[in-house]
Amino acid sequence: MSRGPDGPRSSGEPWGGVRPFSIKTKLGTLVVISVLITTGLMVIAMRTETELRFITVFSMIATLLITQFVAHSLTSPLDEMNTVARSISHGDYTRRVSENRRDELGDLAQTINVMADELEAQDRQRKELVANVSHELRTPIAGLRAVLENVVDGISEADPETMRTALKQTERLGRLVETLLDLSRLDNGVVPLRRRRFEVWPYLSGVLKEANMVASARATMGSGGSHTRTDVHLHLDVTPPELTAHADPERIHQVVANLIDNAVKHSPPHGRVTVRARRGPLPESLELEVLDEGPGIPRSEWHRVFERFNRGAVRRPHGPGSDGGTGLGLAIARWAVDLHGGRIGVAESERGCRILITLPGESSVPS
Repeated sequence: MSRGPDGPRSSGEPWGGVRPFSIKTKLGTLVVISVLITTGLMVIAMRTETELRFITVFSMIATLLITQFVAHSLTSPLDEMNTVARSISHGDYTRRVSENRRDELGDLAQTINVMADELEAQDRQRKELVANVSHELRTPIAGLRAVLENVVDGISEADPETMRTALKQTERLGRLVETLLDLSRLDNGVVPLRRRRFEVWPYLSGVLKEANMVASARATMGSGGSHTRTDVHLHLDVTPPELTAHADPERIHQVVANLIDNAVKHSPPHGRVTVRARRGPLPESLELEVLDEGPGIPRSEWHRVFERFNRGAVRRPHGPGSDGGTGLGLAIARWAVDLHGGRIGVAESERGCRILITLPGESSVPS
């Protein structure tokens, strides 16, 4: 968008909003040409003493040919627009109108294409929302089910500690349900963040403990849809131990849980996944790393790792007892980090895969 004397204008619009190839200009040119042809033929008729009826016939034929040419140039794009609009009305958002004109019909074609893009994006977001919600609800439901089944089967007693674990999963499930409306607006960047200061070590320790519990529960229940690895060791490294951060704990839980899930899924038998936390350069900022010992990610795939439904170049997970997943975990992690104004990406690693996250801390809080 550039700016002219009278305000903003599009890059294809001339100064003052006058189009040299507008429909009005074409119709005016048609009238002028028709008059010139008729006048020229009349002059020729007077100089050559040609009969008026021949001049009239020639004038009509020439005018009709020119009119037909202009009419075809105006109606053919309308037919194409009608076809595309009919396809959109039937749910096909892949069709587009050719934008090779510099008149009002070209503007209309651009508007239809923009409308098709927005409708396609909304339809995709609706489908992705269902997939995101099902992906996020699975973890607390599996954890809650594991606790309750252990109590029912007599493996563990219904003591206060067990009930607190069940209550924690129930509360997390409730919070996830409450964010359904927020998730429907995730691509607009208007999901509210509930930032607060928290201690990193006990927080991440709880996330790792929950990941171990859920993995054990899935292995016991034989549930599919995600990894059931119990042979992978999760290691936490926080320096300094009293490290604190300022962020939305619920969103960061999504990030770390999804990254651990992905790392464990691609770990070798009896492998090791490390979650490392360090103080960032700004106050209350945080740098997180999740490292595994799997096959790693080819550099050519780094830019596609966090795309939705991308399952990477590795056809099968490296370790046993895991599947390819849904391709949403890393996309959700990137979304949550983006909400904080942070960065997430694949970093250099001598072995396996290393995901680096940088959260800006208090500097990202709106004033």
